[in-house]
Amino acid sequence: MDMPSREIRIPLNEVIAVLQDLNEFVVSLDRLGSRRASGTADEHTIGKFIVDWDVARRLSGARHVISVALDGQLSEEDNAEIDALCEQGRFYGTNSTVSPSTDQSV
Repeated sequence: MDMPSREIRIPLNEVIAVLQDLNEFVVSLDRLGSRRASGTADEHTIGKFIVDWDVARRLSGARHVISVALDGQLSEEDNAEIDALCEQGRFYGTNSTVSPSTDQSV
């Protein structure tokens, strides 16, 4: 697939909503990272943020906005290729996401 030359249109109000969510997450996670580095936040604080701010549902909504646009504007073959590329990602809880400093199976 020639992805660099392809364009997908998404309604502006949906793009703004996704960008607002992503901006909140990026800024908040950066602040949590700084607090954790200084010792004023721990895993519980980060977990509480994820639950309280409904991060999973909101990120799922962002993914849905993009998926709907792709499904409506690309062929089934193109969408299948994109799905296959997305499946190659790193997912928490799989061996590929365990870093040496967190791997306690050694």
